[in-house]
Amino acid sequence: MTDTPAIGEVSDKKFVPAVLLCFFLGSLGVHRFYMGKIGTGILMLVTLGGLGIWTIIDLVRLVIGSMTDKNGLPLQR
Repeated sequence: MTDTPAIGEVSDKKFVPAVLLCFFLGSLGVHRFYMGKIGTGILMLVTLGGLGIWTIIDLVRLVIGSMTDKNGLPLQR
């Protein structure tokens, strides 16, 4: 048994809330907490989103669809 997600399986987290959270509260890492990535959410909170750079990278990754939830599943569109 492997931990890789099945083909076609998607996360219970939605795309639009994640993008909005990243855009408005990205430097606090709120979008990471929403997607279940607590550890990196705390790091973003402490570093203020890597002084904004990490936030911009996450926003781009969200928009192009390469960012996944804590289980490695793509967000619902």
